[in-house]
Amino acid sequence: MAKKILIVGGVAGGASAAARLRRLNEDDIIIMFEKGPHVSFSNCSLPYYLSGVVDEWEKLILMNPKKFMSQYKIEARINNEVLSIDRKNKKIIVKDLIKNEIYEECYDKLILSPGANPIVPKIEGMDKTNIFTIRNVVDIKNLNDFIKKDKYKNIAIIGGGYIGVEAAENLNKAGYNVTLIEAMSQVLKTFDYDLVQIFHKEMMDNGINLILNDKVVGFTENEVLLESGKKVQSKVVVMAIGVTPDTTLAKESKLEIGKTGAIKVDSTYKTNDNDIYAIGDAIEVFNPLIEDVTKISLAGPAQIAGRAVADKINGIPVNNVGFIGSSAIKVFDFNGATTGLSEGLIKALNMNISYDVVHLINNDKVGIMPDNSSIHFKLLFEVPTGKILGAQAIGKGDVTKRIDVIATAISFGATVEQLKNINLCYAPPFGTAKDIVNFAGYIGSNLLNKNFKQVRVNKIRDLIESGACIIDVRETNEYNNGHIKGVKNIPFSEIRNRIDEIPKDEPVYLHCRTGQRSYNVSLLLQNLGLDNIYNITGSFLALSYYEYFNDKTLNRDSILTDYNFN
Repeated sequence: MAKKILIVGGVAGGASAAARLRRLNEDDIIIMFEKGPHVSFSNCSLPYYLSGVVDEWEKLILMNPKKFMSQYKIEARINNEVLSIDRKNKKIIVKDLIKNEIYEECYDKLILSPGANPIVPKIEGMDKTNIFTIRNVVDIKNLNDFIKKDKYKNIAIIGGGYIGVEAAENLNKAGYNVTLIEAMSQVLKTFDYDLVQIFHKEMMDNGINLILNDKVVGFTENEVLLESGKKVQSKVVVMAIGVTPDTTLAKESKLEIGKTGAIKVDSTYKTNDNDIYAIGDAIEVFNPLIEDVTKISLAGPAQIAGRAVADKINGIPVNNVGFIGSSAIKVFDFNGATTGLSEGLIKALNMNISYDVVHLINNDKVGIMPDNSSIHFKLLFEVPTGKILGAQAIGKGDVTKRIDVIATAISFGATVEQLKNINLCYAPPFGTAKDIVNFAGYIGSNLLNKNFKQVRVNKIRDLIESGACIIDVRETNEYNNGHIKGVKNIPFSEIRNRIDEIPKDEPVYLHCRTGQRSYNVSLLLQNLGLDNIYNITGSFLALSYYEYFNDKTLNRDSILTDYNFN
């Protein structure tokens, strides 16, 4: 017997559920309701319309009601807002926003996929400026039309998440003077503070006025007022602070809300009503790494959930293993990707977990390839099990394929020992014979086995101020092109003949350009009986990136004679 299935929300989750439902059953009546004028649009592509990378706003729309009907026999009702749910009588109340008419529609099964709403806090003077958000095609078109029509050149973006950073880049490329304001100490909190400095530098180098650790407290007609007393000249403000799950319908119909503030669902995405399911940004999902529920605003999980609900409704078993949170971003010439746990997340959740960190830099391709570049890679693993917990990568090459490998490894419960032997594709234009993923496995295994000791670049300033012994093992010409102030240079090529110059009664910290040569020297010295040796992971290249942005923006004295970013 045919079922009548109603879907509230027609973007990633809702559209995915609708298409899967039709593939599984030709007879069911499937109706999608979207209060906006568009269904199935590319939400993640919205900022790229601002720069012209997406040259027409119509290209952001992937499907339209006519195509949904002709190809899938799915009725997509745009400009139709679902006002309420009558759970007892299994019907919804809908308002046709064009006809200004209210009507009812009954259901056998109801799927909620309302998404999330931009956070717009109440700030003094909001009525005096022009505030925009970025949630759908209408939003991005309104912003683009407005700034072009009135020829505003200064634009302030509040919030340094993915949308804020992508909007900043694309508006910058379109020729606008962009200020990005973030109340926290960094943008893109899915990346850890040490790695995200690469993005801070890249944004600053490309002309974005990046203001961190400062909060917006008010607006005038021409200015954004900050807690520090700074004033940013701008008549246009883009609010990109974040999103909050759209739970209005769920709350009003007494569906259960979880502890995260999102809709609570079971492993099949069913709410506390047997005939109502919920998916997408509006729900809380299980994260197996934290062994708890969380909120994830990503298109991938929304589409996976949409398919799962369709399967469940049609009697197909659902295997919901949760989501670890994998994402990627482009920031000018650098690409970034992350998956699983970060140190920031572990600390924010106050997780009681013992872990260690691999931080390495390696080429994404064979060095003689003309377009090869460095990848900054960070891997977290559990101690003593070696279980992989998360990873982050930033570089000009393909970082996503490396993080995809780690995401896959995490889903299978892999350890750093197993990373060593993963046989990945190799050819000089694509990678190296031993990929950075393999190297991460080698280093992680060595750390687990206590084969060497390391210290990370976020500790170097403190070590210098305490008078610690740091030795630069790069060659003399490298040292002369920039080095840590006051640090002695004993090149790797001379180390065996200058052993007497290395102290044996205090910790000695070695560094090179990326940490690979200094690691070799560390083992050499250990084999000669020295047990006081530490390798500085990431070494001078990572240290240059780590120090640069704060040196420039805080006007503090650099611990380096010069920086090295190559």
